[in-house]
Amino acid sequence: MDRYNAGYKERYILALDQGTTSSRAILFDKEGLPIASSQKEFKQYFPKPGWVEHDAGEIWQTQLETAREAIARAGIDVGQIEAIGITNQRETTVLWERDTGKPLYHAIVWQCRRTADICEILKGEGLTEIFHRKTGLLLDPYFSGTKVKWLLDNVEGIREKAEKGKVLFGTIDSWLIYNLTGSHMTDPSNASRTLLYNIQEGKWDNELLDILDVPSSILPEVGRSSGNFGVTKKELFGREIPVTGIAGDQQAALFGQACFEEGMVKVTYGTGSFTLLNTGSTPVFSRSNLLTTVAWDTGNGLEYAIEGSVFIAGAVVQWLRDQLGIIEKASDTEKMALSVDDTAGGYFVPAFVGLGAPHWDSSVRGTIVGITRGTTRNHLVRAALESIAFQNADLITTMKSDLGNEIKLLKADGGASLNNFLMQFQADILDTTVVVPSVNETTALGAAYLAGLGTGFWNDRNELAKKWKARATFKSSMKEETRTGLIKNWQKALKTAKSFR
Repeated sequence: MDRYNAGYKERYILALDQGTTSSRAILFDKEGLPIASSQKEFKQYFPKPGWVEHDAGEIWQTQLETAREAIARAGIDVGQIEAIGITNQRETTVLWERDTGKPLYHAIVWQCRRTADICEILKGEGLTEIFHRKTGLLLDPYFSGTKVKWLLDNVEGIREKAEKGKVLFGTIDSWLIYNLTGSHMTDPSNASRTLLYNIQEGKWDNELLDILDVPSSILPEVGRSSGNFGVTKKELFGREIPVTGIAGDQQAALFGQACFEEGMVKVTYGTGSFTLLNTGSTPVFSRSNLLTTVAWDTGNGLEYAIEGSVFIAGAVVQWLRDQLGIIEKASDTEKMALSVDDTAGGYFVPAFVGLGAPHWDSSVRGTIVGITRGTTRNHLVRAALESIAFQNADLITTMKSDLGNEIKLLKADGGASLNNFLMQFQADILDTTVVVPSVNETTALGAAYLAGLGTGFWNDRNELAKKWKARATFKSSMKEETRTGLIKNWQKALKTAKSFR
């Protein structure tokens, strides 16, 4: 029976949310509410200090398993799935064989700093401005382009195969699309994170490809974020399912938070912390080391955002749990932070892989200052949570300065946004209002929305905006003199961290 004539009353969108530490799948109904989900963690590889890798094969297997499990938990027929949307950890880079689909090396993760020397060479050649003007990005190991160059230059046999047209490159969305449908595609939000895509012209840039010595034959086709990426192979789910929505995780969260209008801003608190501000149909270039990125293309041309990235946010809590063993689970941190009045003068700069926006200093390392004999683990936990808010405040203050606007409302999402202490401290230190949505899975929801718009499951953005509801609102209650003192000491802690080389 044809899928579209199956006569099913209830239909759903399946969102695949492929993150840095786990793969998830969530089914959403017509109201944008999750009805079933599944999540699986996968192994992190740290072969050298500052290097981070994933097994691309394991990413695909865990993502497929979670998709099947979510469908089973929902108790629905696969024929009830209208479409699939994909959102993904960005910049993470995979090269695989065109004919076999076999990865040629571990995926190099966005956090990995192995290409710092390549970036410094490019900067020394005076190429910073051309990359920034064309891509909106900085020359930093964070992005995919130098990772591709490293793989081509350092893994035996890959460049030779690539020059013969036998290699494909993709960020994680492309890798999943390839395994789901056989297509080699991406969307503009992911392409704009590669250092290879011209965000003003909306295409791969031959000059940048030549600079990085990357053959164009390995690149995926760039489709619309809400469009046609093919249908799944029948053997995967028993039926073909259209894949009609793709966006990098932070752009998907912006969409899921219904930040459709110019000036709307969201912060996602995940492994890292990412702030995006919608700038509409015109790319706005920062004077202060923030990124200009494509938000999405839903059929009306490219739309843009300014972005600030904090590399270590939720990861600092994972570090407290896994490396120090001073907490059992992340949710313990709220009660522990509230059990003390302050950090007893301690400040934590969690620069485990350098500092992101607005500093962009890959050589800084984690630093804790102000410790005394009276410092307890509760003080350290509180300092760790406060460090997330301080880092966000740095880049949001920079964002306000760049745009000349006040940011009166901040939409927050991601795992750490469930921590009420952190959300209140974020509102206090920024002197603004922070709102957390009723559906916290906004990254997956954004992918679902894009997929649903691609099939007509939802009519337009106005319909989606009406579905957004707040779960909690946090308003600033901190005295100005307290705020000023805390920020001053945080800046001193930053200076101390930067001075240790």
